[in-house]
Amino acid sequence: MELDELKHLWQETDQQKTSNKAIMEMIQNKSYGPVAALKKEFRKQIIVMAILPVFMLLTNVDDISKPLTSVLFWAYVMFCASVVVFAYRNYRIAEQMSSMDGMVKTTLEQHVSLLQQRIQTLFIGLRVALISLIILTEIVPYIQHYRMLDKWHSLSPFIRFGSYIALLSIQYFLSKKMLYRKFGSHLSYLKKVLQEMTV
Repeated sequence: MELDELKHLWQETDQQKTSNKAIMEMIQNKSYGPVAALKKEFRKQIIVMAILPVFMLLTNVDDISKPLTSVLFWAYVMFCASVVVFAYRNYRIAEQMSSMDGMVKTTLEQHVSLLQQRIQTLFIGLRVALISLIILTEIVPYIQHYRMLDKWHSLSPFIRFGSYIALLSIQYFLSKKMLYRKFGSHLSYLKKVLQEMTV
């Protein structure tokens, strides 16, 4: 009877090890899987946000001093640089997950939890960035003159602030949906998969 119990326990332990190994192989796969998808999205963020300010400069190549003396341009550069740094730090965490030696469930769970917190921070950061842009849109015309902003300020305050409220509402729902699709869904899947690990 004791021999049968030991055999059953050994088989169960062997299956658990196989399951853990399969989960780790899926997590550490360089081409597909949730971690590979996260790394791809973080890389995309870094590249796009690094290129955008350069693209803006190129569109004003005939008068390069125009963007370089613009408050709005430098505010945009700061926003892009912040996103690049943030995305790079998140990419490094995902990189650690894909190259981790052994089967350390606790450490992986901590990484997933940290990334989930950071995606939530990104969601809040996007809201703060949009509110900052709205404030700049209202303040900048008193410092620098832009034809487009002057036209915008010639409109009724009810139209302007109504548009801001609508923009904030749209951004709230779109960014929430976009961040879940790009990052949240992969992190939720990882969390679920990690629950299947035994150690």
